[in-house]
Amino acid sequence: MKTIEVYVDGASKGNPGPSGIGVVICRDGEVIRNISSYIGGATNNIAEYTALIFGLQEGLLLKAESIKINSDSELLCHQLNKVYKVKNKNILGLYNQAMHLMSGFKQVSVRHIKRENNRGADKLANQAVKTALKKH
Repeated sequence: MKTIEVYVDGASKGNPGPSGIGVVICRDGEVIRNISSYIGGATNNIAEYTALIFGLQEGLLLKAESIKINSDSELLCHQLNKVYKVKNKNILGLYNQAMHLMSGFKQVSVRHIKRENNRGADKLANQAVKTALKKH
């Protein structure tokens, strides 16, 4: 089975404020893709979900059958694992989109990891914001 491991992170300067996403995609322990993108003004939680959606879309484009999602956002992980309910209306649409994309995989796991284990995605998310702010 084609399995990928995806690390996702969102960064927001001001919360809400200028935000970016970072996604690191690995296959067999090797990084095969890095995504760093500025998403404009958003909250940190919206940035986290947007990073997740980018990661899921990329996983489908790579034709992965199994996806392991890693995030340092306790909220995102607990909501996806149905420990917490989604109460925020701004997040509900992103949550529904993520759940829909996840249905395209044979296997999905969502794991909460420590911040220090998510440095790659964190760096990409912050880099997106810094680059965008330099241009303005």
